[in-house]
Amino acid sequence: MRVEAYTQVQQIYQSQTVGKNQKSSGSGRADKVQISSFGKDIQAAKAALAESPDIREELTAPIKAQVENGTYQVDYSSLAEKLLEKYKEMR
Repeated sequence: MRVEAYTQVQQIYQSQTVGKNQKSSGSGRADKVQISSFGKDIQAAKAALAESPDIREELTAPIKAQVENGTYQVDYSSLAEKLLEKYKEMR
């Protein structure tokens, strides 16, 4: 194997890639992004969700107070029915 031939080929290849890079950078074109109205609606919905709290305190505060007081009662029959419904949906 001749090392000189390899370096000559490498030099030729490097000069061609430099020429291509210079040509493409001088085009003066800029990328543009257009967002559809549906995309804008999604952005607005995401912003509204980001501003809202993760936990709705007005709903959880009474239940939390009942649990802390020891007065919270679980309706086991309705819990069992809901568990069965979810199980049937998953199947």
